[in-house]
Amino acid sequence: MKPTLVVMVKEPRAGRVKTRLGRDIGMTAAAWWFRHQVRRLLRQTVDPRWATVLAVAPDRAGMTSRVWPAHLPRWPQGRGDLGDRMARMMARAGGPVCVIGADVPGITRAHIASAFAALGDHDAVFGPAEDGGYWLIGLRRARPLPRGLFQGVRWSTEHALADTCASLPGLRIAQIETLRDVDTVADLDMTNSR
Repeated sequence: MKPTLVVMVKEPRAGRVKTRLGRDIGMTAAAWWFRHQVRRLLRQTVDPRWATVLAVAPDRAGMTSRVWPAHLPRWPQGRGDLGDRMARMMARAGGPVCVIGADVPGITRAHIASAFAALGDHDAVFGPAEDGGYWLIGLRRARPLPRGLFQGVRWSTEHALADTCASLPGLRIAQIETLRDVDTVADLDMTNSR
């Protein structure tokens, strides 16, 4: 079965996407940055070795949007917190599946290939983020989803990775390279200086 890469995206509307960054640089500039970041990310990660799917939000607008490439399949994220939405995408894909955020400028095909390779002898894989979260989560099998996955996760905190790992007791977990996601202008400055 061909692996699936799911890219979590939101419509790049001012005030609806990257709002923490928007407080620093303006909501319109933050939406513009996100739109162009996603385009760059897709150029760097789409590969024939895996199927690439866009998990879109909001559901209706994302499914009909002209912003995202028409050739890539789209799945509506649906309701719930980040864990609920990622779990839904992973279950739909079945596995092997990796889910990535779209706000990490450093992701490359090599990172994605490394994550799928890690699933050869691990049940789960994470790409840690420098802030204690993660930019990638992958499962070798997502049907059925591991019981308790994402329960008790403190999203948008430095505990997100540790909490998610704790929700996967007994699974063999691998980690790949740590990258920086962009939440604030300081993150953007750090990314641009590399």
